[in-house]
Amino acid sequence: MPARPSRPVSASAIDKHVYKVFPNDMNSHQTVFGGMIMAKCDRLALVVAERHSGHVCVTAAVDSIHFRAPAKGNDTLLFNLALNRSWGSSMEIGARVEAENSYTGQCRHILSAFFTFVALDENDRPIDVPAVKPETEEQQRRFNNAEIRRQGRLETRKKLNER
Repeated sequence: MPARPSRPVSASAIDKHVYKVFPNDMNSHQTVFGGMIMAKCDRLALVVAERHSGHVCVTAAVDSIHFRAPAKGNDTLLFNLALNRSWGSSMEIGARVEAENSYTGQCRHILSAFFTFVALDENDRPIDVPAVKPETEEQQRRFNNAEIRRQGRLETRKKLNER
């Protein structure tokens, strides 16, 4: 069986996508509304998945959203997303969001999350996607860790289906 074609991580990654925080982005605690950040991550992860696969993609799962620190008014959000690994028709995309103080340049890591997307053909059926080719040691680490997370997702699904 021939090997799946592969694409490098850099071919689909999004680095430092900028979003300026405005008053309408705030919650009642005067920090940035987490749902808005999650929605932006999902949309940007979709771009990564579709760039990598060359197909329409849909969100299949969202894992491990960790809000590490709040973002505040006058912050600029920096979104970084990259494909960690692919399996058949599914792909894991990692997201990291930082809040930058626009006046001092100081950055704080505020969110990390993992999104799983599935590529679809013209009949809305899953279709195989290219393999991921890590280019750096950090990308190789994320590639390896993605398999551990996938095994956890599959085990959880199996246990829930047994109930």
